[in-house]
This record gives sequence, structure tokens and C-alpha cells, in this order.
Amino acid sequence: MMFGYYLDLALRSLRRNKVLTTLMVLALALGIGACITTLTVLKLLSGDPIPQKSAQLFYPQLDPYPANQPFSRSGKRLPFLMSYVDAMNLIHAHKAERQAAMAMSQVKLMPPSGEGKPFYAQGVLATADFFPMFDAPFQYGSGWTAADDDSRAQVVVIAGYLNDKLFGGANSVGKMIRIEDHDFRIIGVLRAWAPQPRFYALHLGGRSYGKGDAVFLPLQGARADGLMPSAMMGYGKSIDVDHLESAEAIWLGLWVQLPNAAAVSTYRSFLGNYAREQVSLGRFRKSHTALSGLMEWMRSEHVVPEDVRLQAGLAFGFLLICVVNTVGLLLAKCLRRSREIGVRRALGASRGAIFAQFMVEAAIVGLAGGVLGLCFAELGLLGIRHQPAQYASLAHLDLSMFLFTFVVALAASLVAGLLPAWRACVVAPAPQLKDA
Repeated sequence: MMFGYYLDLALRSLRRNKVLTTLMVLALALGIGACITTLTVLKLLSGDPIPQKSAQLFYPQLDPYPANQPFSRSGKRLPFLMSYVDAMNLIHAHKAERQAAMAMSQVKLMPPSGEGKPFYAQGVLATADFFPMFDAPFQYGSGWTAADDDSRAQVVVIAGYLNDKLFGGANSVGKMIRIEDHDFRIIGVLRAWAPQPRFYALHLGGRSYGKGDAVFLPLQGARADGLMPSAMMGYGKSIDVDHLESAEAIWLGLWVQLPNAAAVSTYRSFLGNYAREQVSLGRFRKSHTALSGLMEWMRSEHVVPEDVRLQAGLAFGFLLICVVNTVGLLLAKCLRRSREIGVRRALGASRGAIFAQFMVEAAIVGLAGGVLGLCFAELGLLGIRHQPAQYASLAHLDLSMFLFTFVVALAASLVAGLLPAWRACVVAPAPQLKDA
């Protein structure tokens, strides 16, 4: 009952001072819009790409470089790629629940009808555990098996959006698709699946954000047909691109699935023993290894650009300035209403009642600022979507950020209203009545 009374008083006060009310709402809205825009981008870039399994995914690293070819001058940073020999050795040891080696490749696709121009798309060359390890959902068919890997089978899994483009969304399992002048049989079609960011593509030459990769091919079968990885580094005199499997080059990323802490500890020991064995064989210069969890790996590789964090910090600073301005405007209103407050106190209103009235008024300003701030945030995100960044098309306001907008708006307005409300509740009624 009292809340309704305070609400009525607050609305009347805000209508009486339309210019001040507009300035307060606008100040809060600008700060809130800037904050929500930058926070939405920060959330997009720093989010967990596979939350149901990220705690079980790990990225092993080795240092295969000989003594005269250190990876870095400091010797502290390990290569982020792995040679084919080492990746296969680790996979065939079966020390993890699942393991998958992968590379990215830009491939040329030909429409199945033979009509239309060929086009290029992003492809993934991977071993069989790729799909179950990353929980890739299938609309039709399934992935390939380890036997398909070993037999260099010419099969392919395609993304749902590519299936829509080439086959109108129909079940295309069993049909052929031409990739880089070789025919591959489709054995699976994925549902919409594009982890954001695409952690498995980091340093492999793929895109970190977007609608996802188009085709997925067995590693050995794709290499047998001459498909080349997008990223490779040599540590010998030259790279024999025709024999990458035996060349002194690193070009594969390796992910392993370890279900618990004991498995992580066991695999870390295995990785160290493997590196020491390679040192004793004269292949490695040092037995340095690393085993990073998915989120740790993303942080170490600076997936979130520093300028995005800086922009978020600046936006919060701007919001603080807006809150300070709102405090000043609310104080101005409070001083102009001293006589009104004195009359209410004389008629029996307690200090708590006056404080509550002014806090309700601040909350209304905050809610109005939140609504207008949403409009500013949408405009900011629209501008981001027109930028050339990889993640630009994904910059949309989701439900959690929509609700968070009003949390920020209420918190900011209530903080701004504390000082004016306190100032109002300590107004002495007698001087105000005497002046009246």
C-alpha cells in the first residue's frame, strides 16, 4: 500500500520536472548502453565454447625442435602445433579416453550437379574421435571410424548449412561431393554446430568465430588426396610438403579427453615420459611438455583481445561518470523540493518514509534508463555487426544480457539515489515552514 503511494508521489515529481527527468534518464541510458554493448562482446569472446565438457578437454604440447633450432629465444614457450609422428604416437598409445589430431584446410567444392561455379570453404582434417569428443550433433548419418582413418577412406561429413545449400536440406548420406578434384562419399550431416570461439581451430589457420566449418574429412584420407594444412612450421632445412607425415614440420593440433583429475595426472606423467624418451633417441632437444585445460589454453592464447577488455573497462568508467551526473541532478531536485519535504515531515512523515520515496523515484529513473539503454545497446551492437571482425555477425543481445541490463540500471540508479535520499530525509521541517 505504501509502495503505491510512494510510486504515485515519484511519478508526479518526475512529471513536474520533465527537463531534469529527461537528463537523468538520458545520462543513465548512455552509460548503460555503452556497458551492455561492450559486455555482450566480452561475453561472446570469453565464453565457454563447450560448457558440458570443457573441464575434460586438454591440449598437450611438446618441444620437438633440435638443439640448434629452439622455438623461442627464451626457451620458455612451447610450440602450439605438433608433428604427425608425435601426434600419431600419442594417439596410438591410447592413454586418454579419447584423442583427436586435426588440421584446417581451405578446400575447393564443386556443386554436385556440375552446374554453378566452384567455391571455397573451410575444411577440417581430423581423426575419428573428433565428433564424439566435441559432442558434434548429427542430423543424418554419423562420423567415420578409426578403421576408416587407417584405410584412408574417401568419406566426408558436411555441415548442415552446406547440406542446405547443395542438397536443399534433404538426407544426403551416400551421395558424392567433389572436393579438390576428388570425389568423397557423404556419411554424415551435422546439425547446426559452431562452438564460439572455435577453440580447436586456434593456430591451425581456421576462423575462430562464425557459422562453423563446412566439411570434415579423415586426416589420412584427405592427405592421401593431397589436401594441405593451412598452418605449418618447419624445424629442418626445408619442408617436404609432399611428405608432411615424415617431414621435420609441425602442423597438427591434438586434443585429448580426460574424465577426472587422476586421468589428468596420469596423462601428464605419460607425456613427460614420452618427451624424455624422444630426448634419449635424439629427436627432441629438451623434454619440456605442457597439458592445458580448454579454458586455460584459451586464456594463454589471448582469445579475448586486450582492446576488448579495455573497452569494457572504459564503458564502466563512463557509466560511473553518468551515475555521478545523475547524483547531481537528483540533488538539485531535492534542494528544490525542500519546502515540500518539510511539509510532509510536519504532517507526520518519518525520515524513513522520505528516504523510501526518493529511492522509489530513483528506481523509476533507473528502469526508464534501462529501457532506453537497451535501445542504445542494440544500436551499438548493430554497429559492431557491420564491422569486419570474425565475431561481428554474432553480436546479439541474449536473454541473460537483456535481464542484466535492468539489474545494472536499477543498481546504478539506486546508488545514485542514496545521497539525494539521505539529504532529503535530514531536511528539518521547522525552517522550511517558517520560510513558507
